[in-house]
Amino acid sequence: MITATNLTKVYGGTKVLDVEHLEIPKGQSFGLVGNNGAGKTTFFSLLLDLIQPTTGSIFNNEITVSQSEAWKPFTSSFIDESFLIGYLTPEEYFYFVGELRNRNKADVAAFLQNFDEFFNGEILGRKKYLRDLSKGNQKKVGIVAALIGDPEVVILDEPFANLDPSTQIRLKALIKKLTAGSEMTVLISSHDLIHVTEVCERIVVLDKGHVVNDIKTSEATLKELEQYFAGAAVQVDEEQQENSFKSEV
Repeated sequence: MITATNLTKVYGGTKVLDVEHLEIPKGQSFGLVGNNGAGKTTFFSLLLDLIQPTTGSIFNNEITVSQSEAWKPFTSSFIDESFLIGYLTPEEYFYFVGELRNRNKADVAAFLQNFDEFFNGEILGRKKYLRDLSKGNQKKVGIVAALIGDPEVVILDEPFANLDPSTQIRLKALIKKLTAGSEMTVLISSHDLIHVTEVCERIVVLDKGHVVNDIKTSEATLKELEQYFAGAAVQVDEEQQENSFKSEV
């Protein structure tokens, strides 16, 4: 479904992403993890044609993303609150997205009834603009809006951030329900190793723009990831100490 080949992105002479080859098959729940600056958001931004690659290509259902918009009708995403329209109410925003996805108001209203528990009485009927909602509630709106219209590909960047524990649990259940026995391809980036291992069947680790691990999720995955990042933290500490020593000398 998603293929990246010789994909790089360079900013100011620094290569922030360098993926030789990566394939994500249709129907897979795919997790992308890494420390800040690893290249996760850059990869998603390239996949959504928000930025142009320096070299290489990324394909969505065999469509070159940077050369055609034919992938847009079956692809949806929520990266951050910049995807929202602050002067609309949640209802207005949902109807707007529904119209883009060829769904009328009745279709959207019926769809939203499936998310009463997820919204927890904090979204619909509150007569608030999106800009006035908390970060967590804005995220709820963005995630649900991304699911309108039965997309084949859903891309969520840090979906668990800013959500309270109850909502995180509801979101995990929602993602599992979406991907169970379906052909929907869901891509998630997250700093939360526990959440991502619970909802993703495959996890790729990025480090300084490179794929350093590609794991089929199992009971051992969380421990494996924790050991990797613990080792990375030790390495960073050692490098900082070495640089500090050199500066003193």
